[in-house]
Amino acid sequence: MSTSVGVNVLRWGALATGVFYGLYNQISISSREKMQVKQREWEHHESLIQQAKAEWAKTHPSEQLKPSSSAAKADPKDPNTDLNALLGITDEK
Repeated sequence: MSTSVGVNVLRWGALATGVFYGLYNQISISSREKMQVKQREWEHHESLIQQAKAEWAKTHPSEQLKPSSSAAKADPKDPNTDLNALLGITDEK
């Protein structure tokens, strides 16, 4: 009688171990798949951003350098105004 009890304990123990291992394995697989989906979504968003930047560059070409005349720098309303140009002081020697 004791051998059949021992065999039953081993059988139920093996079944429980298999069930817990199967749950753990399924959780890790689904977690890995979720991470892969998120990675693909991130790469898709990055490609959309790059496409949008390329379209923006096409429709809004970079500004040309402004001519270096003192009139362009002497605007008193511009916060980047050159004070020497505003006062008419030149660096000519």
